[in-house]
Amino acid sequence: MKHYFAEFKADAVALYESRPEATIKQVAADLGINPETLRTWIRAAGSGRPRGRRSTAPSSAPVEPSTLEAEVAALRRENAG
Repeated sequence: MKHYFAEFKADAVALYESRPEATIKQVAADLGINPETLRTWIRAAGSGRPRGRRSTAPSSAPVEPSTLEAEVAALRRENAG
């Protein structure tokens, strides 16, 4: 079983929350982690998004793709170290 730093977990949850269009599966794949691991961290953080058709889009603006790529790369480096 792999152990992750608390900061990595928090950053992964924040990345998921900053990407309203992305699924847990997509964000987990970007970070190279299991989707269920990310889902557990999201639940533990008390975060998450409304589910289903009736959910409304978050009011925050989407993050630029170049910023997301930089965040993902930073999280991967942090996790590898």
